[in-house]
Amino acid sequence: MSKLHPAIGKMLEKYDLSTSDKTYEALREILQEIVLLGLYRAGFFNHAVFYGGTALRILYGLDRFSEDLDFSLLKADKSFDLGVYEKSIVETLQSFGFEVNIQLKNQEGVIKSAFLKGNTAQHLLNIKAPDDVIAKYGQGRLVKIKFEVDTQPPLDFQSEKKTQLLPAPFMIHSMTTSSLFAGKIHAILCRNWSSRPKGRDWYDLVWYIANGYEVDLKHLGARLKQSCDWQSKEGVRIEEKITEAYILELLKKRINTLDINSAKRDIEPFISDRQVLDIWSKEFFLGVVEGLRFES
Repeated sequence: MSKLHPAIGKMLEKYDLSTSDKTYEALREILQEIVLLGLYRAGFFNHAVFYGGTALRILYGLDRFSEDLDFSLLKADKSFDLGVYEKSIVETLQSFGFEVNIQLKNQEGVIKSAFLKGNTAQHLLNIKAPDDVIAKYGQGRLVKIKFEVDTQPPLDFQSEKKTQLLPAPFMIHSMTTSSLFAGKIHAILCRNWSSRPKGRDWYDLVWYIANGYEVDLKHLGARLKQSCDWQSKEGVRIEEKITEAYILELLKKRINTLDINSAKRDIEPFISDRQVLDIWSKEFFLGVVEGLRFES
């Protein structure tokens, strides 16, 4: 039976492990951070930046869990091969006591996903916890981590390097909060919801505004001009000049189509206090977006 690595034990201390679901989320997040360490050791962050909900959670303190790891190349590269980083990821996870099976899905051409439009490389990690972690924390199921690299990204974003001390000291190249916020606004405006809106997007919107973060309007404009599936479906042509007033107009139109109850169901598994959702309504979000601020 393997022994619990001291760094893993230290990382687990900050989590509530009172239920199997909470333990599952804690382990998944710790494993996400080990994957990031493996990518760093292989030089991945010389070519890409971290973004999305997990970046916001791990680096900037978002108070909800997130499932996937999302990255954007620093410059477009259709020939980018994520597979060259597999060995470092596997070896790093194994060094902390985790058995790993990696399934690489390289796809050709333009790929449209919930977050991205571009030539995207995708990994799916199936990671099994060590026996002693399973015995101590009641964790017996596989932890699945998907991560994607946008190889044809919208650019004009800002980035910074953030230091992590656990599970070992390393640095992550990330989009700044203003560019991350721009990506979130793009997701809100452009996802094709069908009957299942992503409540996580709306939860994050409130978090950004409550914490006083500003939107990188230049990066948001680049994203909107590259792709906006929902607006295209509605017959809305993205204007050439992206202004603050225009973004507010689009947001209010989107809010008026939002199924509040479906949005709540989406976010509930990722937060600990579901009472914060009681106030959610179209009127609530229309009021919230009035507090939106943009970088000058």
